[in-house]
Amino acid sequence: MSRADFPALDQQVHGEPLVYLDSAATALKPQVVIDAVTNVYARDCANIHRAVHTLSQRATKAFEVSREKTRAFLNAGSTQEIVFTSGTTEAINLVAQAWARPNLREGDRVLISGLEHHSNIVPWQIVCRQTGAELVVVPVTDDGEVPLEDIEAKLDERVKLVAMNHVSNALGTVQDAAGVAKLAHAVGAKVLFDGAQAAPHIPVDVAAIDADFYAFSGHKLYGPTGVGVLYGKKALLEAAEPYQGGGDMIRSVTFAKTTYADLPAYLEAGTPNIAGVIGLGAAIDYVEAKGRAALHEREQELLRYGTEALASIPGVRLIGTAKHKVGVLSFVMDCAHPHDIGTIVDAKGVAIRTGHHCAQPVMERFQIPATARASLGLYNTPEDLDALVRALGEVRRMFG
Repeated sequence: MSRADFPALDQQVHGEPLVYLDSAATALKPQVVIDAVTNVYARDCANIHRAVHTLSQRATKAFEVSREKTRAFLNAGSTQEIVFTSGTTEAINLVAQAWARPNLREGDRVLISGLEHHSNIVPWQIVCRQTGAELVVVPVTDDGEVPLEDIEAKLDERVKLVAMNHVSNALGTVQDAAGVAKLAHAVGAKVLFDGAQAAPHIPVDVAAIDADFYAFSGHKLYGPTGVGVLYGKKALLEAAEPYQGGGDMIRSVTFAKTTYADLPAYLEAGTPNIAGVIGLGAAIDYVEAKGRAALHEREQELLRYGTEALASIPGVRLIGTAKHKVGVLSFVMDCAHPHDIGTIVDAKGVAIRTGHHCAQPVMERFQIPATARASLGLYNTPEDLDALVRALGEVRRMFG
């Protein structure tokens, strides 16, 4: 589906047609996104919000149109609730330093799950050291799930923030975001969702799940690298302290005093990734035109196909068998280390990710050093998964 839209697929690797199964790390870019970015540098290469000349006005308009597209994509209430960042990592760090650090006190708690990416662990460790708050972790089941009842058992009035992924990058597990938010709000806690893996795979409605903060990255949504989004409820963003100081986030500056601009500008200091934001808008248009619900349904069919195919290979063990998943197939083989698996399948033109996936606590939970991970994008087909299975047969032939 739509493979011709992605020029990166029109190549060979080691003499074999490229099979790209690493979209959880970064998704390939359709030509319309590449064209949108190129157009900025070719025609509208100007800074935004700062000049009256035509190029600046065109760039500013396209940048703010992308903000509105992002608002609609998330079903946020206002474009003032959409802050552009360099990615999910910066968005989470922004919340940690601009909102959590001023609000947390000694004895408070931040609750996370055992499924988190490092970018949703380390910022909270830092802010807990800064404030005296405590980091509490909800454990993961053998299936790679974090049950709501286990989250509820850890919640009390000491918890001020629950920070969890909406979808696990390492295992593909889909969390019950609305259920998590309801439980958190019942004890007065705010909730942040790392949506880096959710945004490309499932419809996201921040109003329906009642998220206080929601973060995602453009490059996993078929958009450019170096751009991301933080959604925050307006009242919470207004209560945040500026994360960085600099240009475009001020109303006036004297040596005695600075007055900040309105949302979202005062959380977007400096020249942003203008081309990246405009490219993100093009990526959102592309995904919306395909239909997010239809894409999700098709991916689920591929996930079932791939799960059955991998499970049929002797010596393969799937890691992460949650009932609700997106297109992530993490596995180990009894005959080879994941890094060897990745090297051999690459020789067959198949690109997968191997390692700890920036989720070392997940690997520790399952008592493995790493996994091989095949992750699906909207351009993948059953034939891609067949190619992976054939390549894994080569792994078994060499090591088994």
